[in-house]
Amino acid sequence: MKLTPDMMYDAVLSKNPDFEGIFWMGVKTTGIFCRPTCTARKPKRKNTVFFQTTKEALNHGFRPCKICRPLEYPDTAPEEIRKLLIEISQHPATKIKDKDLLQKGLEPVTVRRWFLKNHGMTFHAFQRLLQLNTAFKKLQQGESVTEAALESGYESLSGFGEGFKSAFGVAPHHYKNEKIIYLKSIETPLGTMIACAGESGICMLEFSDRKSLAAELEEISRHFGAHIMPGENSIFATLEEELLEYFNGERKAFSVPLSPVGTDFQKKVWEVLMKIPYGTTTSYREQATILGNPKAVRAVANANGLNKISILIPCHRIIGSNGTLTGYGGGIWRKQKLLELEKAILI
Repeated sequence: MKLTPDMMYDAVLSKNPDFEGIFWMGVKTTGIFCRPTCTARKPKRKNTVFFQTTKEALNHGFRPCKICRPLEYPDTAPEEIRKLLIEISQHPATKIKDKDLLQKGLEPVTVRRWFLKNHGMTFHAFQRLLQLNTAFKKLQQGESVTEAALESGYESLSGFGEGFKSAFGVAPHHYKNEKIIYLKSIETPLGTMIACAGESGICMLEFSDRKSLAAELEEISRHFGAHIMPGENSIFATLEEELLEYFNGERKAFSVPLSPVGTDFQKKVWEVLMKIPYGTTTSYREQATILGNPKAVRAVANANGLNKISILIPCHRIIGSNGTLTGYGGGIWRKQKLLELEKAILI
């Protein structure tokens, strides 16, 4: 379905986030162009013009809006936050306080808000979990509770014991029966993604602004009987490398091991998804037909919506039978960008 100027203008009036990345609006009277979700005062319909790319808007002489910053991808971590994530990942035992953030040119309140939005916890809470994660690994490697605590940045055994028990529900010396699912944020051209991995492979890869993220994490925790904590897993290195190659247009298939969480039926639906070739699209009805039940369109659609491993299990390659872009947990605009990246020919 082709968007008309009136449809795009209506999306701008309602600040509809589903159209992020699909089009940009130019304002003739001011010479600026904006995102569909821009909070600035809306112009009259006659004073608007719409573009499919930011390059097109720039070529027509429009300047990027300073309020909505249309040249930036939404929900992408600022460069300063990226550096901070790398630092605490490489040196989890180092405590970064508010005064240290200020010295780095970062506002503590801004950092706090970003971590609350993308990780559901403050920056300092995130740091503490990384410290506990480091200690947990040291205990697994045979170090004593005292060694693990001190080498992970804890100044007292009592503080370490309380923190460990709060996170895992048991004292440090009972750790052997506890399971951990590691969580890591990964920056992509389409925004921050949250990855989770256990011993068998990736069990989640979602954009951090997905509304159902918290519920998905709870389901994963229950399924594996494990605690989910920020930390490194050897599988993440492969995942990050392959995602980088994918977004650079250098990879069409993934080899990173997967460990999807779902019912038997859902897993069968996802297996069909993984067989859709790069650069092509199909429909829910065709999926259902492959599964042997052409009438199970709604059940198939629901299973696709419950897929927790974006991109690797490519539900973005499913579109409506009439060729329209259907719902996507990461946002329609991301679906559009992924299909553009793969140069998919819409059916």
